[in-house]
Amino acid sequence: MGTASKALSLLNYFTRAAPKIGLSDLARHSGYNKATVHRLLSELAQHGFVEQIGSGREYRLGPAFLRLAALRENAVPMRELATQTLTELSNTTGETAHMSLLNGDVLSSFSYTYSSAHGTMVMMEDAEVLDLHATSSGLAVLAHSSAQFIDNILSAPLIKRTPETETDPDVIRAMLPDIRATGIATSIGGYEQDVHSYAVPVFDANSACIGAVAVATPVARMTDPLGEQIKSELTTRTATLTRLLGGFPPDTFPTFLQANPPQTGG
Repeated sequence: MGTASKALSLLNYFTRAAPKIGLSDLARHSGYNKATVHRLLSELAQHGFVEQIGSGREYRLGPAFLRLAALRENAVPMRELATQTLTELSNTTGETAHMSLLNGDVLSSFSYTYSSAHGTMVMMEDAEVLDLHATSSGLAVLAHSSAQFIDNILSAPLIKRTPETETDPDVIRAMLPDIRATGIATSIGGYEQDVHSYAVPVFDANSACIGAVAVATPVARMTDPLGEQIKSELTTRTATLTRLLGGFPPDTFPTFLQANPPQTGG
C-alpha cells in the first residue's frame, strides 16, 4: 500500500460515533506505528483533510471535504436522486433504505432514509464503512467486480463482526455466482446481529459497479411476503436510479431486473 493510500485509509476510522480520534487510537486502529501515523496525519492536515482540536490534540475531518463535497454534488446531484429513491423504498417497504458507494476498496454509506411505520428500525451512520464480505451491499458489489478486485478483498484479513459473519474466502467466492445470476445479495446477521438485508448493485456509464442500494429490517420482522416485496421494489427502483445517474447495467446483469421500472416521485 502506497503512502497516499495509507494516509487516506486513516480517514475511514472517523464516524459519527467517533468524530474525533487521537494519535494513539489511530495507530491502534490502523496497525501503523505512531511515527508513521503522525507523519501521514501531518500531510493530510497540510491539505485540509484533517485538523487538530482541543487540549488533547485529537484529530477530526478538515474543511477540505466541504469544498470537495460541494463540487461533486454540483457536478453530479447524486444525493438528491438517491434520497428520492430511498424515500420511495422506505415508504413502500416500511423499512430502512440506504445507498453505499465504493471509493477504491472501501464501501461506505452515502445516504439513507427511515420509515415511520415502526418504532424499531435498523439505524445507519453517515459515511459508515460497510465490510464488503459481511454486508448485502458489499456482496452485491463484490459479485459485480473484477476478479482482481475480488482477490484483493478476499486475500486481506476478514473481520468477523458477528457469529454469523462468513470469513472463509472460498465460501464467499461460492456465493458470488448466485448473486450475479439473481442480481440480489442477502445478508442475515453478517454485519450486525438481528439485521436482515437485501441489496442490488448500482452501475455507472461504463457499466462498472459503483455501489449498491439496500433495504434492511430487523430479523424478527422479516416474513416471506415482506422479503418478496422488498426484492421487487429494490430491484426496479435501483434500476431506475442507475439510469437516472447515467449508468448502464453490464450485459451479464439479469435482464428481467432491468425491465419496466416504476415511475419515480410517487
